[in-house]
Amino acid sequence: MIFRRVSEGRPYPDHGLTPSTWAQISPSQVRLDDLTTTKTQLDLEHLLDDDSTYFGDLFAHVVSWDGELFLEDGLHRALRAALQQRNMLHARVHSIEKSA
Repeated sequence: MIFRRVSEGRPYPDHGLTPSTWAQISPSQVRLDDLTTTKTQLDLEHLLDDDSTYFGDLFAHVVSWDGELFLEDGLHRALRAALQQRNMLHARVHSIEKSA
């Protein structure tokens, strides 16, 4: 299996990060099989959008929430890594604390 789980949507609260805020987070390596996707399909229209990490950030965006890593943006990068038989991905990881 490539990913830990494939899901649709973001179960975590809105973090409000902008592209410039994401850029301030240092990238680290994450295992593909630790990631849960937030998209079930790779949409070419979204992929080519100006806000997409395809043209903007070189690194995927991952949100750590409730003990799970969610691939928020960069599904195309993760799939490319998997097709190249790599099990790691460089990503910017933002942690959100779960409210009580």
